[in-house]
Amino acid sequence: METVRAYLERKHWELRLLNDGLRNPLDLASPRSVDDVVRSKFQITAALRAEHELHEWKATETAWSHTADPASGPFEFSYDYQRADLTVRGPSFYELDGGCTNTAIYTASGMAAISAVLLASARIVAKADILVLPGCYGETLELIRSFMPHLRIEALKLPLGDALARVSSPRILLLDSCSVAGAIEAVLRCDGSGLDLLIFDTTCFAGRSGRIRRVVGWARRHGIALVLVRSHNKLDSLGAEYGRLGSAVFVHGHERPPRAGDAEWSRLAFETRNAVRLLGGAALPAHFPPFAGSAAYWALTKRRVAAILRNGRSSARCFAAEIPALSAQLRFAHGLYVTLRGRRALDEAAARQAAEDMSCELRRAGFPIRHAGSFGFDFAATEWFHDATTDQYSVRVAVPDLPTEMWDDLTAAIALWWRGHQRAGCG
Repeated sequence: METVRAYLERKHWELRLLNDGLRNPLDLASPRSVDDVVRSKFQITAALRAEHELHEWKATETAWSHTADPASGPFEFSYDYQRADLTVRGPSFYELDGGCTNTAIYTASGMAAISAVLLASARIVAKADILVLPGCYGETLELIRSFMPHLRIEALKLPLGDALARVSSPRILLLDSCSVAGAIEAVLRCDGSGLDLLIFDTTCFAGRSGRIRRVVGWARRHGIALVLVRSHNKLDSLGAEYGRLGSAVFVHGHERPPRAGDAEWSRLAFETRNAVRLLGGAALPAHFPPFAGSAAYWALTKRRVAAILRNGRSSARCFAAEIPALSAQLRFAHGLYVTLRGRRALDEAAARQAAEDMSCELRRAGFPIRHAGSFGFDFAATEWFHDATTDQYSVRVAVPDLPTEMWDDLTAAIALWWRGHQRAGCG
């Protein structure tokens, strides 16, 4: 259990790390409340981006200046016109073991990364099955259905049985960190030698999560070509959403020897880079968080994520006890958010309005909660949520990094508000 005093001291160190990235640090007092923390974080990160633009004025889209030497903290960049050939030198957002090498391609968002990988796969195979687990990110499925005719979605159910066994057509497994609890563990208990490619969306796991390492080890044991895709403006920015940044990291050194008729998955990184170039989806240097990579950054990130996970387990227990009939999904693999259902079926508009009404009313009561997309903040964030597996809408409550007692009070208030308004027939 973390006290308010210990929490504010930890937040002070987070703010110091951000502020130290400025050439002219802001004069900031120690935070005395959650609102102080949130306000200061967004002020400092705005100043960091502004300072970057002022200092890197020669590094333009047209690369007109040969004396430009663009950088963002520990990240250094080289590129020509419109960053089509962007090269990044700097720390990794992952912790991969020494037996692996990797190729990292950075993009303008997480969706830009997975879009480029999936589009590039059409240059490798004419047709393939893409296996998806319950809870897979809805927009990824929409992307495949709308723009990837060479991929046939095969929705898996738990238990998996022999769902990963080899068949006559190429098989791609899409492993998503927002899957329901138990889905990833079920995969890791299977024989994966029948798979040709593993695409792992790691967005909802911390970069140094043990689950990422276990998936990488599993793919290595079974000789599966592996690419990690990620959106970095969530868990990698200390709760401040520094900028839109995504990546596709191709992990090398464990693929099985090619078999007769095998697709040339070793070309996937090259084809993905080409797709990023043609789609204009390269990353912006200004969106690389200059405070990332240091020992202090990793220590603070680890403590933030641990606090969010503790709070997530606490809220799941509370909602299961207080509003079981109104709890949609309390056990995701990541533990970063839960979803609440209406007494009557919600549509997108009703779910959005319920998220807005609840956030506004509880915020007026003094709770740190906002109607906002994404997750990983220092405040609770509510938004509408669409479950692509069940085609149902609900309200997502993203768990914040807050002191234990404060979050427990807010969780109880959310349960009380939701139960009361559903009983009244709202939503």
